[in-house]
Amino acid sequence: MAATLFAASQLAGSQLAGSQLAVNVLSAQSLLAAFGVLGVGVVMFAETGLLIGFFLPGDSLLFTAGLLCTGSGQGGLKLSLAPLLAAAAIGALAGSQTGFLLGRKAGGALLARGRSPRLHAGAQRAEELLERYGYAKAIVLARFVPVVRTVLNPVAGALNVPTRTFTLWQVVGGLIWTLGLTLAGYALGSSIPNVDRYLLPIIAVIIAVSLLPLAAELYRSRRAATAEKGAQG
Repeated sequence: MAATLFAASQLAGSQLAGSQLAVNVLSAQSLLAAFGVLGVGVVMFAETGLLIGFFLPGDSLLFTAGLLCTGSGQGGLKLSLAPLLAAAAIGALAGSQTGFLLGRKAGGALLARGRSPRLHAGAQRAEELLERYGYAKAIVLARFVPVVRTVLNPVAGALNVPTRTFTLWQVVGGLIWTLGLTLAGYALGSSIPNVDRYLLPIIAVIIAVSLLPLAAELYRSRRAATAEKGAQG
């Protein structure tokens, strides 16, 4: 009997470990199925506050989570809207402020240790946004650009952006980003039957749209550089 119970416990443990290992951190659906509302808050904090979280699917996670509040997801997974909105906002705001404080304390050394080309490109773009648009507009816009929303916070800290100014506008941008995308998913799930069938194309569109500001800035920068070279020539 004891041997049977031991074998059963071993089997259950291995199945649990297998299910944990099966979580795909790049998949919004996988993260939500595994961790629910709590996972949303943790991912928001990691993506906006820790440089190692730059690859996390923030946009698609918020939208998918909002959609799942309507019960439209596969497998019967349904989230509660009010706790979801609170977790997303708190995670994003706390993460952004943490990233800023880390940047203020560690300065450029924090980013210099990173080896990812995407991370360094995002840091350069963050500096350009701050210089081109000023603190308020850059901090709000950065929330909608993947990678940039991760690195702008420590960059702002390293560049000694006033704490009060940063805090005000990161709260504004964070609330617009988290609440806006979550409620957009909820509204779509409420109005279109079986919308989960089109979830992957919708997420692809969201990611593409979120990259448009970055692509536009790259295009403008290249045009400006070409014009400057032509003038010098």
